Amino acid sequence: MEGQSIISVGIDIGTSTTKFIVSHLKYAKVSSHFSLPRYEIVERKIVYESPMYSTPLKEKRDEIDLKTLAEWLEEQYKKAGVNVSEVKSGAVIITGETATKKNAESILHYLAEKSGDFVVAIAGASLEALLAGKGSGAFLRSKEVKGTVANIDIGGGTANVVLFRRGKVLGAITYHVGGRLIELDQNGEITFISTSIQPWLHSKNYRLQVKKKICFKEMQQIVQEMCKDMLNSLTGQKPIQLDDSLIHSTSFQVIPPIDEVMISGGIGQLLEKEAPKTIYDTAVYGDIGPLLAHEVVKAIENSSLKLIKATQTSRATVIGAGMQSTEISGATIHVASSRLPIRNLPIMMVELNDEQIKNGDDVYEQIKHAMIEWKQYFQGEQEIPFAIHIRGISYCSYAALKEVAKILFSLYEKYFPRNPVLVVICENDIAKALGQLLVLQSKNKVDIISIDQVVVEQGDYIDIGETINQSMVPVVIKTLAFMKN
Repeated sequence: MEGQSIISVGIDIGTSTTKFIVSHLKYAKVSSHFSLPRYEIVERKIVYESPMYSTPLKEKRDEIDLKTLAEWLEEQYKKAGVNVSEVKSGAVIITGETATKKNAESILHYLAEKSGDFVVAIAGASLEALLAGKGSGAFLRSKEVKGTVANIDIGGGTANVVLFRRGKVLGAITYHVGGRLIELDQNGEITFISTSIQPWLHSKNYRLQVKKKICFKEMQQIVQEMCKDMLNSLTGQKPIQLDDSLIHSTSFQVIPPIDEVMISGGIGQLLEKEAPKTIYDTAVYGDIGPLLAHEVVKAIENSSLKLIKATQTSRATVIGAGMQSTEISGATIHVASSRLPIRNLPIMMVELNDEQIKNGDDVYEQIKHAMIEWKQYFQGEQEIPFAIHIRGISYCSYAALKEVAKILFSLYEKYFPRNPVLVVICENDIAKALGQLLVLQSKNKVDIISIDQVVVEQGDYIDIGETINQSMVPVVIKTLAFMKN
């Protein structure tokens, strides 16, 4: 694998647009001769990028038009000059309001089966915010500077905001702010109003109607008010309330002070174009996107926030996924074999240190915080929501490990009571002992899979294969790839 490129594909099906990207990813070995092999993507080159394609929906807008979408994807593979058999890995992500369409999951699996060994995910608002924040450069920026860096990813249906500090996620909040919430033609006639923005419009006494005309000044006033409300919320001038009609979802009760902010998504890309001055200019794409792009910048400039340019805007989403394989020593695993194989488990990170291990309250708070944060990222119907990666324990007594198992299982049972399998990945060789302790805690209510000697990062996805000779399990780690400068 070292020094070789693989072909990877990224398919992002958003509220208003779908993107298809083919990239060549090059690996290099980054581990020493004395440790397990570890590879990283060292070079990424986009070799084909589709034009923005309007996500096809059926007439009632509650289902994705699979036939039309599949035909378009086939056409893109041909234009890219790529056969499906050549694609070694990739990612299919359904985001925004499209993720709520009733056939979203079946489409996801259809695409994955047709496309090879892919990461497949329906990204809820919080996961979409996290992915966009990594792709835009906000995640890396937060590692370089002091303070909190926010990324606002604005698409057709939502504005997904994620906050990072020193490379850690502080939380996410999503607003009903997007370019396709109101659609209109270039004469100013409104053609569509999303149900998600109507409560906010009513609360502000805006009585818009389909087939009615609107002038530029009135449309501008509505968009300005929308941006102002979002910025007041982000800067703490307006308290977060669950009944706020502009808020879609939030992990914050109070948003921490933000030092820098980036804008990504389709709206971020529109910043490169001239601001509209008429309703004709506004509706050039049949929606309010161009107006929203420039009004949100004005709102940021009028606030206390410092706007910095995103490294990537429309390509802030994944361009594909890299893969690497390893094998697990059979001496240190505990697996419920009947549950294998498992595919596409996202990684939830819990970081503990030797001092925290000595204090059960610290362990409880760390795991509880991670569970609450990650509960919002994934769909409730998933049988296994994620794999928990425990990092940072260099030494652990049996008594301390028993306490970790007790806390881990009790919190998993509390926050994920309907999930029948718990998957744990340990950094050090404690998986077998921890797995057995978790079995005792679960009293056979939940199947336990506990493995170690695997190096993963938050944001990776993992496949765990069937046991080999009752002693080993093959593991495939998929790292989502984002564009780099």
